[in-house]
Amino acid sequence: MHAVLSLVLTFFSVACLWLLLQAEFLGVVLVLVYIGAVMVLFLFVVMMLDINTTPLREGYVRYLPLTGAVVVVMAAEMVMLIGLQRFDVGLSATDPAAAAGKTNLQWIGETLFSKYILPFETAAVILTVALIVAVMLTLRRRPGTKHQDPARQVAVRREDRVRLVKVASEPRQEGNP
Repeated sequence: MHAVLSLVLTFFSVACLWLLLQAEFLGVVLVLVYIGAVMVLFLFVVMMLDINTTPLREGYVRYLPLTGAVVVVMAAEMVMLIGLQRFDVGLSATDPAAAAGKTNLQWIGETLFSKYILPFETAAVILTVALIVAVMLTLRRRPGTKHQDPARQVAVRREDRVRLVKVASEPRQEGNP
């Protein structure tokens, strides 16, 4: 829980830094992709690992101070960010996108797919491998679980499963149906 909250705070802080550096696209993408999607993926993997959460749920109130601290820090960052934008304080002296005569998004796209194509593709491969490993972790054999074996089900003969037994019948008595 501490790690998840710390990671959310880190992503949010970096997004605020991107906004202060006038890279609005990167700030918004960081919030949407990393906080919205990657954290959901992390939580999905953690939940699929079959961790016994009963002892963890017993003391969830102890995490309230940490959660409150994270919320206060995030709120303070938002207030400072809004305050700095109101006074038009620019933290970056040179804007590479403006120096190139392009919009922020055009500059990012051209730079990412020309100068940094190898790290971009490496990150894509690493994320794909991480996703495959996460799925493999959830599909491991666990003791006590039942699995179907279609080959055994198809190979079954009727004689092995059904036994017909003849039972002698008794005549009915008049009081019993």
